Amino acid sequence: MSKKIGIEQSLSDVEAALKEKGYEVVLMKTEDDAKGCDCCVVTGLDTDMLGISDTMTGASVIQATGMTADEICQQVEQKLH
Repeated sequence: MSKKIGIEQSLSDVEAALKEKGYEVVLMKTEDDAKGCDCCVVTGLDTDMLGISDTMTGASVIQATGMTADEICQQVEQKLH
């Protein structure tokens, strides 16, 4: 079963990279979209925009600021394994 990764909409390059690695990717448009995700990737521009910093999700949260898509994929893999 693939892991479910929530990402902010502006991270299209990350979306493509994660899908290529076999992850199920969910675009987080509302805080409900983060529920059920194994990991969430945010831009850090508005960290609490979706309520991610609250206890809305028990998933690991990765701030993508200053990171490439490959670096983010590596962080996701480290958090999930």
